[in-house]
Amino acid sequence: MDSQGSPYLNKGALCSTLGGARICQLAMGCAVIAMVTHSAGYSGSQGVFCMAAWCCCFAVSAAVFFLDATRLYSCLRVSWDNLTVTWAACATLMYVTASVVYPLFFVRSECPYEGCEVRDFRIAVTVCSILGTLAYGAEVALCRARPGQIVVGYMATVPGLLKVVQAFVACIIFGALANGSQFSRYAATIYCVVVYASCFALTALVVMMTVCKRTKTVRCMPFDRFVVVCTFLEVLLYLSASVVWPVFCFDSKYGSPWRPSSCPQGKCPWDSKVVVAVFSCVNFGLYLTDLLYSQRIRFVSSRVPTNSRTPSPVFSSCFMRSALPSLPVSVSSSGDALQTETSCDRCPSWLSPLDLRTEGRGTAGLRLISDVIGC
Repeated sequence: MDSQGSPYLNKGALCSTLGGARICQLAMGCAVIAMVTHSAGYSGSQGVFCMAAWCCCFAVSAAVFFLDATRLYSCLRVSWDNLTVTWAACATLMYVTASVVYPLFFVRSECPYEGCEVRDFRIAVTVCSILGTLAYGAEVALCRARPGQIVVGYMATVPGLLKVVQAFVACIIFGALANGSQFSRYAATIYCVVVYASCFALTALVVMMTVCKRTKTVRCMPFDRFVVVCTFLEVLLYLSASVVWPVFCFDSKYGSPWRPSSCPQGKCPWDSKVVVAVFSCVNFGLYLTDLLYSQRIRFVSSRVPTNSRTPSPVFSSCFMRSALPSLPVSVSSSGDALQTETSCDRCPSWLSPLDLRTEGRGTAGLRLISDVIGC
């Protein structure tokens, strides 16, 4: 016990649904790495990627579990809730990719020359990798914000999770560009590469600012507006790239609409161009969805005593979307309290009063309030 009477270890890290999901992640990761190194084996760039993904996920998940169980995460200058849900979403995508790539390149119905034991181990690796994917997905589902909830982490919302997916899809695009896509042949395709890189940088910036609790560094506008402005810009840029790239890669004037018969398997520039075109459209859809969902959340900074669960009077007034002129809502320049320019005596039936929760002991943290529609 520490001086304030709380246990040294966090029992919730073990005796909770979230703790159980993290234990399953570690168990599946350990099983996969052990079987691959023991007998299943891996080779080539595809195998190296799968092994690197499994090892990275296991190492980071072990660190997250240890820090959560020992409460040492309080020593880190990061938003722990944002960091953990961001990592869980990223690990889910990495496990999904490895669970598809490994059996596609290494599992065959017939026994290889090493014997059927190797094939059986590779099937077991695939099964454990799929179970690990479900474990990471369960953590994301447990931490994800529901409509009407008041949550601490922006990354737990749909726009926050979409940003992780957008960055991951951008990495796939970069991989295809590096695999002989011949993007330097035309200025238009170079422009598309600049678009992909710029949007990835903006998305990564928003994620890092949220995880590192640097949302107050945006002086010219509130952070939620900054996020929406960035997302809107990314939608426009990806829309242009999704149109320009196919024209300059598959039109008969600039390229070939069909795959050349002489193109080697695995090293064909046409295949890389198709991957870039497909995932450009995918990312455009993700950014558009992000923009639509971003209209339904609001950020509120607050400073509330830890031992109090009762909202102060300034927080008890009605909270409505800023689009409604009757109740505009703003945040003070210090970010310590919510100021309502107009108060109401009686909230509508569809509007719930604020139920404030604190992130730390008497500290001012980012509060995210989901739209009350659907409460």
